[in-house]
Amino acid sequence: MEFRAFGWVLLAGLLAVGCKKQEGATGAGASAGGGGFALQVVAVPVKTEPVVESVSLIGNIQPNEIVDLNAETEGIVKEIRFQEGEAVKKGDVLVLLDDTKFAPQLAEAEAQLELSRTSFERVKQLFQDKLISQQEYDNASATYAASEATVDLKRRELRDTRIVAPFSGSTGARRISPGQVITKSTRLTQLVDLETVNVEVAVPERYLSQLKEGQTVEFKVAAFPKETFRGEVFFISPQLDAGTRTALVKARIANPDRKLRGGMFANLELRLQLRDAALVIPEPAIINNGDTTLVFVVTSTNTAFMRPVNTGLRLAGKVEITKGLSAGEVVVVEGLQKLRPGAPVTISTNSSAHYLN
Repeated sequence: MEFRAFGWVLLAGLLAVGCKKQEGATGAGASAGGGGFALQVVAVPVKTEPVVESVSLIGNIQPNEIVDLNAETEGIVKEIRFQEGEAVKKGDVLVLLDDTKFAPQLAEAEAQLELSRTSFERVKQLFQDKLISQQEYDNASATYAASEATVDLKRRELRDTRIVAPFSGSTGARRISPGQVITKSTRLTQLVDLETVNVEVAVPERYLSQLKEGQTVEFKVAAFPKETFRGEVFFISPQLDAGTRTALVKARIANPDRKLRGGMFANLELRLQLRDAALVIPEPAIINNGDTTLVFVVTSTNTAFMRPVNTGLRLAGKVEITKGLSAGEVVVVEGLQKLRPGAPVTISTNSSAHYLN
């Protein structure tokens, strides 16, 4: 077996050098070199077609925006103005707290501010007339400024009794009830923006040179197995994870019907490279002999010769050829077992149809 394999490789090299001379040989000469009779084989031409190089990865779907809503002040829940899962707009009031203790405090602060302002105006005039000292003027000014700050604080506290949506989205589960006493740490609900979603995936270091922003990604999710979703890469992390040697990559996908939800797994095809005119042959034409890959090429005189080739991507039933063949050349896909270099062949057309798709 080792001698036979060595002989094939040696003969392939010799035949590759003298291929042009062999192709010019007469039919009788070919028959003599192949044992005097033609073998019937199935052969197809080398095709040119687009080839997409991609890598399969598992990613996580994340909402465009997501936030847990909490109150900025302690209080009693007065009114809940949203339904669970409801679409809301930015600025909509979602929860009202009891403001009965904040409104009087604001009114008191505003009255004190007015008193401080009037007092400051009198002191200011006296100071301009040089009837009081600098210290008395500074004290009045500081009191007036403190009163202004107190009013601003009380207005903010009153405003904080209205919890509004920070962005447009859908509300989550309700975590509170009317009459409930809440603190700043009490979770009221969750707000999620699913108008667009992001797919986050850890990409191995060896693929990063072929990645760039704007590339297309395709993926499927278990909830909709028959649908293919498409997005666009918008972020490639400048820093790799030291433990896994991967970089975080994010792609943005429009989600107007909100089929995609945060936390879903995405079976993702990340397109790395597109070759518009790649040479492709059926996979059965490939002969692997150690580190050498060979094919039988049929010449214009219906003679088969072995030729070493370099392969690229493995596709469904096909193989990309990066070196060794030209478009239109004919390669044998069936009948390889009895075929020898230099043998005359007869090409069968009945069995080649399914290789031409």
